[in-house]
Amino acid sequence: MAIKKFLQLVEIKTKTASMIPFLFGTVYAIFRFQAFKPEHFLLMLFSLLSFDMATTALNNFYDYKKAARKHGYGYEIHNPIVSHRMKPARVVLLIGVLLLIAVSAGIALVFKTDLLILLLGGLSFAVGILYSFGPIPISRMPLGEIFSGLFMGFVIMFISAYIQAGDRLASLVLEGGVVVLQVHLLEVVLLFFVSIPAILGIANIMLANNICDIEEDIENKRYTLPVYIGRANALMLFRLLYYVGFIDLIVLIFLGVNPLLCLLTLLTLIPINKNIGRFTRLQTKKDTFGLAVKNFMMMNGARIIVLTAAILISL
Repeated sequence: MAIKKFLQLVEIKTKTASMIPFLFGTVYAIFRFQAFKPEHFLLMLFSLLSFDMATTALNNFYDYKKAARKHGYGYEIHNPIVSHRMKPARVVLLIGVLLLIAVSAGIALVFKTDLLILLLGGLSFAVGILYSFGPIPISRMPLGEIFSGLFMGFVIMFISAYIQAGDRLASLVLEGGVVVLQVHLLEVVLLFFVSIPAILGIANIMLANNICDIEEDIENKRYTLPVYIGRANALMLFRLLYYVGFIDLIVLIFLGVNPLLCLLTLLTLIPINKNIGRFTRLQTKKDTFGLAVKNFMMMNGARIIVLTAAILISL
């Protein structure tokens, strides 16, 4: 399989949805706990990226197999299995290889850390598979935005911070046949609020995708959130989620969790607001879906850059 076909099958451009929370959690751990373990970072990077690519390829394969409408942009052009005439057997083999890499790196990370990574990693793997596969995949229900936002926006960020900070966030150990879970509740709650822009940004990527596909999803019997609440309400929600993310940023600065330097990230509201307007006027995969990805990258990428700058200033 040619590299170009592979990159389109796994939709490499959308991997920012998992890589940014991963980097965000790492930078936050360095800023908050002054902790960084390169080996843990690399193992999670391989596991996360391989698994994200596998689930995307699986989603494309499932859409290819289950499609009722076999014409139009969404099937003939957007789905790389169709547009590049890929052999289904090779796609399945590739998915298997990617999952093997993801599981192997994940198990290695568990041995380097503790059982909590096994629990959270296993849960994330299960949700990732069920998102695209099974009798009723999560992506075909009105829960896709919630699951993708929470697991990719918060759980990934928590794991990436946890593998650096360790028991300063939580721990799960086996002592005399008893599993003992300890959680630093305040730190975990703060991390959750720090992750809200990532949660909402990822949810909006899924929401934008589903808004663009309303008519096609109805024909293919995919009952997503926009199908249930309608296009107008979905667009209103799309706008609102971004604004909640910026309110969260201001609150965290006021509470002293984020440095004052993070005020600079408010400047991204200007281009993000313009992109919201463009998407509100036209919703298509070809023309405007990418704006949701750009908004996510601006909102969260800016915070990573500013936190990195704060770390360097404090050295």
